[in-house]
Amino acid sequence: MIAFRNFALRRGERLLLSDVDLALHAGYRVGVVGRNGTGKSSLFAALKGELEPDRGSVDLPGRVRMASVAQETPSLPDPALDFVISGDAEVHAAIVAEQRATAAEDWDAVAAAHQRLAELNGYDAGARAGRLLHGLGFKPETHGKPVSDFSGGWRVRLNLARALMTPSDLLLLDEPTNHLDLDAVLWLEQWLLRYPGTLLLISHDREFLDGVATHTLHLHGGGAKLYVGGYTAFERQRAEQLRQQQIAHEKEQAERAHLQSFIDRFKAKASKAKQAQSRMKRLEKLAGTEAVRAEREIRIGFPEPARMPTTLIGLRDVVAGYAGAQPDGGDARILEAVGFGLESGDRVALLGPNGAGKSTLVKTLVGELPPLSGERSAHPDLVIGYFAQHTVESLHEGQSPIDHLREIAPDAATQGFRDFLGRWNFAGDRAFEPIDGFSGGERARLALALIAWRQPNVLLLDEPTNHLDLEMREALADALGDFPGAIVMVSHDRHLIGLTCDTFWRVADGEVAPFDGDLDEYAAWLRSRGSEPKEKKPEPAKPAPAPTPAPRAAARPASDGDRRRFRRVEELLARLDGEAGEIEGRLADPALYAGDGSAAADLARRQAELARERETLEAEWMQLYERIGA
Repeated sequence: MIAFRNFALRRGERLLLSDVDLALHAGYRVGVVGRNGTGKSSLFAALKGELEPDRGSVDLPGRVRMASVAQETPSLPDPALDFVISGDAEVHAAIVAEQRATAAEDWDAVAAAHQRLAELNGYDAGARAGRLLHGLGFKPETHGKPVSDFSGGWRVRLNLARALMTPSDLLLLDEPTNHLDLDAVLWLEQWLLRYPGTLLLISHDREFLDGVATHTLHLHGGGAKLYVGGYTAFERQRAEQLRQQQIAHEKEQAERAHLQSFIDRFKAKASKAKQAQSRMKRLEKLAGTEAVRAEREIRIGFPEPARMPTTLIGLRDVVAGYAGAQPDGGDARILEAVGFGLESGDRVALLGPNGAGKSTLVKTLVGELPPLSGERSAHPDLVIGYFAQHTVESLHEGQSPIDHLREIAPDAATQGFRDFLGRWNFAGDRAFEPIDGFSGGERARLALALIAWRQPNVLLLDEPTNHLDLEMREALADALGDFPGAIVMVSHDRHLIGLTCDTFWRVADGEVAPFDGDLDEYAAWLRSRGSEPKEKKPEPAKPAPAPTPAPRAAARPASDGDRRRFRRVEELLARLDGEAGEIEGRLADPALYAGDGSAAADLARRQAELARERETLEAEWMQLYERIGA
């Protein structure tokens, strides 16, 4: 159990939390929510011992194993797979010891290292790390790449995989879905549902919170209150509490007015003095219930487009990709035979696995990426508002929001800039402040405002919510709902997609095709698809090479049976993990050891059996994984 006792936390001169008393029991999956600046990340820092409470204490169980995602990833030469394995420090140390002992031909040390790996179930570490990388969107051929070769977003994923690899009783995740696509978010949700320890999760993705959290911890006004259920359940409970609070406040105010009226009328009359005194005492004892203060609602909006053509963009028989991007100078063909049209009022969400070509399609629609073949047509009055994953990083340090607008419209009046930015929550002097001190959410909001200034009739949005909090995401959903033009969106935020888009196109296996279903059906399609790789088109037959000696173990091509067995093995492993987690929980219960201890012995034997079964299945999983290129 994690217990906060009279807990208060300060950052600099600002008191973030005070008088917090609550307990989080083992096995809770807690979504930590609240507006930016309420102390969510500082609370995590206090749990990790990086911040001392200003008052009170936070009590953790003795010898608790804690895991969290590192904020920085060094530019290491280590392969990605080894970096993830190093999250399990003991297993990694045993592997390194075995490698060094083998190099030194110290066979006693080799035997000791093997024994240690067996004790730690370390022989399946590579398979476990591979599954984590695969689930987070890393292709098999990237598992051996040095960490230094990955971009910032992919390094964030590596840090997440390393944290999930770390054996832990308490897992702290701060915005884990940032830099993930929808497929990886769905996979992570399922992984966390199987996590046997206690989870604290900061997230601005309400669907993710609803899918994972058993409890919601709301930070507000310097306090913290725990609710049962996910984010939607929290919203309902909090709304009802606020309603009851307002009713109680209004009732109390009416009683106060009635008592005060009696006191004012009769306190000077001797015959009523005792009654007036009684009412004065009653007035003093009233609880003083506060009125509900309406939180300031964020409102943003996209201006009406100057012109609204019916047909906006069309792709006909397009091959989308990157000219000359292959090592031999050839073209990298990502999508084939794309036929895609966009008309006024269309609201399209692009779905598909990571790396399938969603961003490539968006860049082709924008015109940033010329088709390798085929035709892209656009109406002369087309005005595109394009938010890419790198848009926030392209803002200019040292410049204010007004400076950014002046680059777009050098002749416009400053007051017009101020009025416009005020509608995007950059009111007053905030419009003149350099963006250097802006949060990621404020920068994303500014980037969207710069797009809105141009009065686009088409919005092409590639992961626009990565840095936005829940309130801003709701405001964006409302603004997009009122936008009269066309929208194409790539997002991992299912709530935003559900509120904004009514048409789905699936980008997968080199093709772009309509998807006839909703997001739940897409998630089911993903599960049924499993880890089945893209079917490659047959290549032209080549002349048979001269006979060569057969290799010792020629790898046969993957069959449908291999893929079915691969999915079945994954299901069996998940079932074993679930049973092992239950047994571990029961073995941790002191009541189990009362009596003759036979029940505990039976559970320990079953635990050992599960470990052996798991080792066998992990070995089979790795063979199938390499065979089918999952």
